[in-house]
Amino acid sequence: MKKKHRPTDNGKDKSILVPQKEKVNFELNIRERTDLTDKQKELNEIILNKETKVVFINGPAGTSKTFCAIYCGLKMLNERRVSDIVYVRTIIESASKSLGSLPGEMGLKMEPFLMPLMDKMNEFLSVEQTKKLIAEERVKGIPVNYLRGASMNAQYIICDEAQNFTFKELTTAITRLGQFSKIIILADPNQSDINGKSGFMPMFDLFNGEESASKGIHCFSFTKEDIVRSGILRYIAEKIENYSVNHQPKHEPMFPTK
Repeated sequence: MKKKHRPTDNGKDKSILVPQKEKVNFELNIRERTDLTDKQKELNEIILNKETKVVFINGPAGTSKTFCAIYCGLKMLNERRVSDIVYVRTIIESASKSLGSLPGEMGLKMEPFLMPLMDKMNEFLSVEQTKKLIAEERVKGIPVNYLRGASMNAQYIICDEAQNFTFKELTTAITRLGQFSKIIILADPNQSDINGKSGFMPMFDLFNGEESASKGIHCFSFTKEDIVRSGILRYIAEKIENYSVNHQPKHEPMFPTK
């Protein structure tokens, strides 16, 4: 069956018609930042490039991974390049309670996991516009295991804390990519909570090359030198990194006998 193409007055638009949600019908007043680093600008340029389909972003806490991902998502939403921002998290977390043991329906259970998203949304937009986007389901959060079987056209997908995704979960996420969509995968491999089962670095290494980049799949790395959240955080990251290098983990009993 032949694919249908979008008709235009001048006959030049030959883009394929795909099922997708209507775009936003109001303007977002995004607060711009004038203090972006060269590394942040480089990442934003990669994400916003029309040829980019997937970006893996690797870096320690405080290097603006989520900041850049959400900023670019709002830009694309405002330019009518996508219809929605989908924020994906795994149900794994370092706290003592899992998602399944929290009270309420799925939406309520996801609220604690959406805090990074909401913090950044409120940084870029007024409270009123943030509420409007959420009310219209233009911005929504879902667990990664809810993605199976979905096909996402003209959507901007952020997989945050992806160091807690297994290789299989990352495969599920990346294969949801439909026409005119982007998927941004963020991770700090030093903060994995799944005991060596993280699939992020194997997936990062798999696509970290010129061939993948030529097909719109990019791998981008921040280092501790790129930490912008606070000066003390860079110091903490350096101390932890040095400790990890110089100390092998010891498997001693929690309650040793005398």
